Amino acid sequence: MTEPIHIAPPPPAAPSAPHILHVLDHSLPLHSGYSFRTLAILAGQRARGWRTTQVTGPKQSGATFRCECVDGWEFQRTSPASARGRVPGWREWAQIAALEQRLDELVTVHRPDILHAHSPALNAVATLRVGLRHGLPVVYEVRAFWEDAAADQGTSPAGGPRYRLTRALETWALRRVDAVTTICSGLRDDIVARGVAPQRVTVVPNAVDIKRFRLGGAPDPALRMALGLGDARVIGFIGSFYAYEGLDLLLRALPQILERAPDIRVLLVGGGPCEGALAAQARQLGIADRVVLVGRVPHAEVGRYYDLLDLLVYPRHANRLTDLVTPLKPLEAMAQGRLLVASDVGGHRELIRDGDTGVLFRSGDPAALARAVLGLLAAEASWPALRAAARHFVETERDWAASVARYANVYANARARRP
Repeated sequence: MTEPIHIAPPPPAAPSAPHILHVLDHSLPLHSGYSFRTLAILAGQRARGWRTTQVTGPKQSGATFRCECVDGWEFQRTSPASARGRVPGWREWAQIAALEQRLDELVTVHRPDILHAHSPALNAVATLRVGLRHGLPVVYEVRAFWEDAAADQGTSPAGGPRYRLTRALETWALRRVDAVTTICSGLRDDIVARGVAPQRVTVVPNAVDIKRFRLGGAPDPALRMALGLGDARVIGFIGSFYAYEGLDLLLRALPQILERAPDIRVLLVGGGPCEGALAAQARQLGIADRVVLVGRVPHAEVGRYYDLLDLLVYPRHANRLTDLVTPLKPLEAMAQGRLLVASDVGGHRELIRDGDTGVLFRSGDPAALARAVLGLLAAEASWPALRAAARHFVETERDWAASVARYANVYANARARRP
């Protein structure tokens, strides 16, 4: 079970500690993997005695104040950009200009030692311009290539003008910052292939705060009954419902699973663009009575739903986004010693050792997914070893304290390049 997401900020750092100005796309109170990674980085850096100031760009939804305190964390805000007309790129340039102006103000007031921009490239461009003006080193963290995310969501076709422009802007920024960080090896390889020196690119992987997780708890009988699960074995997914997550594949595989395991139920917890399509697909396949769509739940309640699941399924489809980017949710499941089945996309292969910490199946193949689920459910003798190996992997290789420690060399090298 996981404890609530709230992370109390450590006491203010000593004045002599390095001061980092983090430039973000968005933050709390918006809940996303991006927001939670940011929170973990800030908490880890404060725990090391570093000072941080954090600012979000003009795309932060609902930001009406110049400064906002959320759960004890202070976030500086940027006024929304005012861009009229439909000239391609005009809106993006207005966003860069608005953020640049806000950064100038913050640098003058807070006098940071390092500017640390986080995806997307618009943040990097604004931060580079301010860094050059004030003689400050700039670190850029790539969490994903946003042109690939837009292509997957259908808002910008892959290879189209906007895709190519975004990719070119990203490459321009990567070649000019003083240091680059990214979240996984797949993204690092792509960055190096763009002409960035390998020694300037450091992987700071997604991780978990291991102290927040304990090995799986017992299911809540009242919640099982309220959801209509009865005595069924439960497989499912907890997270955001995007097309690339492949939840449609899980539903396509369910009839084959039910042929050999008719007591199975699928529990889907979360929400997103595909929620309505998944409900319609379940009706079309005649399995709506075997699928429970819970919707979004408060983060403090998520642990209760994890406790209901006998097996977690991560059926991501294969594309550039899923092959390059490692997700966070499987790490949370592994920290709890959960059983999991996942597609063999590149992002999953960086986290999951097939047959050791989980089970992988061929992406895009519902029959392979069904075989993997049924095989794991039938191999109960292997469960203790899988659970122990998954927990050990997270404890030794994916704890936030170890990940955040990597920034020390990154910042030192960036400052050496621009004293």
